Amino acid sequence: MTVFCIVSAALLFPAISQAQTSTWNAPASANQLKNPLAGNTAVLKEARQLYIANCGPCHGNNGKGDGIAAAALKPKPADHTSAAVQKETDGAIYWKMTEGHTPMPSYKQVLTDTQRWELVNYIRSLAKKR
Repeated sequence: MTVFCIVSAALLFPAISQAQTSTWNAPASANQLKNPLAGNTAVLKEARQLYIANCGPCHGNNGKGDGIAAAALKPKPADHTSAAVQKETDGAIYWKMTEGHTPMPSYKQVLTDTQRWELVNYIRSLAKKR
């Protein structure tokens, strides 16, 4: 049994390691999702509070990927102010929040659809604070 565990771990470790270092891309279908709150700045105040509570520990309160938990994470949290994040579609950002990807948790059961779309709008507003 011990040999099985060691062999299994040896076979799985490269896959786990690569999964944590490879680029995280949303599927093409996510790009087709339309933000029902696009351009709605009235949601930003509530979204900011959601962001600080749910995203801030890893991404930092200003979205730079420098939250207090960031140092211990691999891969490092995304910088939401970066051109790379800002060029993603609203649907891709929403999908990533919804589905999660280790070490980022899924927020499907934690936040409502509307709250996740509010966060997309908030992430868009962070580009202006670069």
